[in-house]
Amino acid sequence: MKNKEIVGLTTKEIAERIDTEQFNLTKLRMNHAVSPLENPQRIKELRRLIAKLKTEFRKRELTETK
Repeated sequence: MKNKEIVGLTTKEIAERIDTEQFNLTKLRMNHAVSPLENPQRIKELRRLIAKLKTEFRKRELTETK
């Protein structure tokens, strides 16, 4: 997901997406612990996506409080 797509989401959608992606990351890590993943790079991609989502969410929180 690109930054332009993230900016286009509403704050509620971003919060829901963060929860969903964190759940997916946890599930992916558990699967990787049991048996190696086909593409372990996916864990890194998910971590970065969650960071982008959290950054945009926090930015919106700060602009709303001003």
